Amino acid sequence: MSARGILLCVVTILLASIPCAAKAAPPAARNAQDTASANQDQLLKTAESFVRELFAWGPDVKVKLGPLAPSAAADFYDVPVQVTLQGHVETGDVYVSKDGKTMLRGQIYKMADDPFAANRSKITTEGDPSVGPRSARVTVVEFSDFECPHCQELYEAMKTIETEFPQIRIVYKNFPLTQIHPWAETAAVAGRCAYQQSPDAFWKVEGSIFENQDVISPENVWDQLVQFATKAGLKPDEFKSCMSSDEAKKAVDADHANGVALGVDSTPTVYVNGRPLVGGDLATLQQYINYELAKASADSH
Repeated sequence: MSARGILLCVVTILLASIPCAAKAAPPAARNAQDTASANQDQLLKTAESFVRELFAWGPDVKVKLGPLAPSAAADFYDVPVQVTLQGHVETGDVYVSKDGKTMLRGQIYKMADDPFAANRSKITTEGDPSVGPRSARVTVVEFSDFECPHCQELYEAMKTIETEFPQIRIVYKNFPLTQIHPWAETAAVAGRCAYQQSPDAFWKVEGSIFENQDVISPENVWDQLVQFATKAGLKPDEFKSCMSSDEAKKAVDADHANGVALGVDSTPTVYVNGRPLVGGDLATLQQYINYELAKASADSH
């Protein structure tokens, strides 16, 4: 019996208190279901053909669309897209009209809803390095990669943010792009080990990594990280032991999984009270923080 059949049975028992067994759908209903399924299969085939043409994806690119899901716009399906090329996987969504004639890219919003509530519900910050009051009305969460040049730029920008907005909370989360940055994950694990020994030392190690990013290599990363940890006042032996264990790696993986759940696919990606900012431009970051602070102040009056 299907889950739907079991649910119908339970409802029937509760309402009528009579025996219940799964019943086959009438022929007309089965035909309608078959037709709907065939139409959806054809819609997915049409959509795949169109996105291949749109993005010049040849036979060497594996494209998977679906399953169809309801969207915020009643006349459109939300269609997940998964693209695989040379083992690298990217995901996204498009919106396809139910008549199969129109495709939209981007996001569809219900204007009655908070557009960033879903992001806030997904973001986890417990156990991650942070500065600022936990009761802050504005929380900035950054997903970063220690080997990423743009993340180094965000590191510099965040110094300004910390000085300018002492009333906000800033949370650091790891999102190492291991496909293109060979020592990023090792550095992320080092950051977690520093945090586990001393939360304050994390920020010193973070600074040492970003400020010496150009001299770190896959060959010397371990020695460099131990030097940074020692300089930050950490116990070298304890730090090395942590680097060799699974605990810190699991914390890095948890950060990465949280980013994936949010749709993060590049670094840095920053969330200001759930509002996403890819790239971490300082002026835009300041704009978002000021807006959220003003909104929080207005809501409190």
